[in-house]
Amino acid sequence: MKAPNLTPDFAIRARDLWKTYSPGRSDPVEALKGINLDIPRGSIFGLLGPNGAGKSTFINILANLVNKSSGSVEIWGNDIDHSRRQASAAIGIVPQELTIDPFFTPRETLELQAGYYGVPKSERRTAEILVALGLADKAEAYTRRLSGGMRRRLMVAKALVHRPPVLVLDEPTAGVDVEFRAQLWEYVRNLNAEGITVLLTTHYLEEAERMCDRIAIIDNGDVVACDETHTLVQKLDSKEVSITVTEPITEIPTPLQNMGAQQKSPRTLVIRYRPSEVKISQVLNALDLAGLSIADLSISEPALEDLFLELTRKVNIQA
Repeated sequence: MKAPNLTPDFAIRARDLWKTYSPGRSDPVEALKGINLDIPRGSIFGLLGPNGAGKSTFINILANLVNKSSGSVEIWGNDIDHSRRQASAAIGIVPQELTIDPFFTPRETLELQAGYYGVPKSERRTAEILVALGLADKAEAYTRRLSGGMRRRLMVAKALVHRPPVLVLDEPTAGVDVEFRAQLWEYVRNLNAEGITVLLTTHYLEEAERMCDRIAIIDNGDVVACDETHTLVQKLDSKEVSITVTEPITEIPTPLQNMGAQQKSPRTLVIRYRPSEVKISQVLNALDLAGLSIADLSISEPALEDLFLELTRKVNIQA
């Protein structure tokens, strides 16, 4: 058997990955349609998509909860078919569902999880992980008495007991408060700085844009975009300039009408334009031709949410 690559270039690689569900009385459902995905080692990688896009199926294949129909997947250089034990040891998964025994304490839960992965008692980091995730003062409390946010922290702690080089966070901030989100993201950044690769799924697109250095958008089982985060946003080729003029206007002047200007208030105009076709200097020249003086001006860049909506709407319309 081929020896595993101890320092692969990619934390996760999927090649021509298909998953078809075949319910007894229904037509087959193609959840994944031959996707190819490379998640670089050391990255914080976002996997985004609407409900039913295929994200959970992909993660469940990584977790060995769903069998793929065809294709190949490697986790930290280990093929999930030929080196399943090594692949499982290389990944920690925090699922959306809270899968915690209510009659165990957080300390007992982590000790049990470490034993499941065969971590020797001398190498366990239970106390360290409890402190890092703000659970030290709840270490001996039954998990059924923990708040939702505390249980979510415990789920993250469980995924880290065997020191995996790859961490998957599936909607980790769903239903938790703002304080926990801030603490979690700080901890994730620290883990990433230590060399852990993070795969994140979330419906909070602002979080993904802020946290992830690379993002893939999946819809209807296909990867419809994959690139560095700032490059993806730039591809939208759209900006919006909001202009406040010194005097109220009753009608949009012709030079600005030609640029598609819209009036939002007696003294405010908004122009949406494509930077690849129109320069901001042209907008300023049009204002000058119209005889308007600027009191204030602001330019809004496109956001990841804009690109997400544009791509997923296109796919749904074509489907």
